[in-house]
Amino acid sequence: MDTGDRLLTPGEVAALFRVDPKTVTRWAAAGRIGSIRTPGGHRRFRESEVRALLEGEGELEEGAPAGSAGIPAGHLGDPYERRPAY
Repeated sequence: MDTGDRLLTPGEVAALFRVDPKTVTRWAAAGRIGSIRTPGGHRRFRESEVRALLEGEGELEEGAPAGSAGIPAGHLGDPYERRPAY
């Protein structure tokens, strides 16, 4: 890990992607976004990786670059991330 890389909380990542923090946690559990665990067991995300995903430069699954296979760049494809307001 780059020692200068800031670690983000699930809430901070969720705000960047405009999704619920639970969605970010599901992405991490599914391996769609890398995370590390603090000694207390909390997830943290490398800011550089999150920014790369937002800009479409990161890889999402099994070597598929962001923006391929119908997945818009920076979009992780979780069907529960944006629920319609009723």
